Amino acid sequence: MSNKQIVLSGKEFIKLLQHLGFEIIRINGSHYRLKHQDGRVTTIPVHKNDDLPKGLMRKIIREDLELELDIFETIYKNWK
Repeated sequence: MSNKQIVLSGKEFIKLLQHLGFEIIRINGSHYRLKHQDGRVTTIPVHKNDDLPKGLMRKIIREDLELELDIFETIYKNWK
């Protein structure tokens, strides 16, 4: 795993999650709620094209998506 963490905008992150099977179930202001068929749920803030803070990205990947950071990095590289 590289030392440089992947940084995405909220819009990009949502596109990647949709590629992984998540669906937008609700939008409340600038917060997009996504759900996967297996029950995983997450909320992604979309503020213009601003990048998501690194700590928030890490929290979403590890806790909401239930993925290791290196596995997410591989998924991202294959998606791009």
